[in-house]
Amino acid sequence: MVVTEYDVLAEVYEWLISDAKLPPAEFAASYDDVLSLLPPNARVLDCSCGTGQLAVGLAGRGIEVVATDASEAMVRRTAELSEEFGASVRAVHANWEELPDHFEDDTFDMVFCVGNSLHHAVGATGRGAALESMSRLLRPGGRLVITSRTWELVRARGSRLDIWDRLVRRNGRDAVVAYRWEIAPQWEDEHHIEIAIAQVDAAGPVLVRSELLSCWPYRHEVLEADLHRVGLRTEASTFDPEAENYTVVASKV
Repeated sequence: MVVTEYDVLAEVYEWLISDAKLPPAEFAASYDDVLSLLPPNARVLDCSCGTGQLAVGLAGRGIEVVATDASEAMVRRTAELSEEFGASVRAVHANWEELPDHFEDDTFDMVFCVGNSLHHAVGATGRGAALESMSRLLRPGGRLVITSRTWELVRARGSRLDIWDRLVRRNGRDAVVAYRWEIAPQWEDEHHIEIAIAQVDAAGPVLVRSELLSCWPYRHEVLEADLHRVGLRTEASTFDPEAENYTVVASKV
């Protein structure tokens, strides 16, 4: 089972996306290295599409793109962004385990699961089922692209409150972003992240949107083993134990 979340934050999610990746074309450009490996007439799935920046950016390059998310609100916002940019993106409300109900096996040349999303799969069983679905949908030789937090660092810092030290400006409004981490005693236990976005305006009230998210962290080597179990071989990884995030590219054997 995958927990459906981000329905509250979907409306203000752009405050969580970096300035550099907010334009869809720039978001897609951040994956130029792996996109260069796509064959002609490729089909691509973004299975944690968020508000659609990556999917719309890929469609803008003429790539056939399907975008899915477990949050119905995120899927709606992806469809809206696609319409705004005149991009052809099929947006589908589905969690990872439901993907084989919507698509045939061996359908896509590349699957993206980015935005540090995989930790929302429920424990080792849920994570394995999610990766199994992604692997099934890839054609032989196709690639899965995953981004992840470095959970070894997150857990080492313990439960805490992180408040961004700058205002983020979106849609003519400024906001302060805060993350509250609840770190459980054991790796396999349910952890929580509460994300709050406080929109501030000198002429009006502060508007706060927040959501408490469940997550199940994993070590880097555990992710590597999980990928191997579902028939994927790691081609590239940016994992650095001192870096906040990393990307893994794995190909279907």
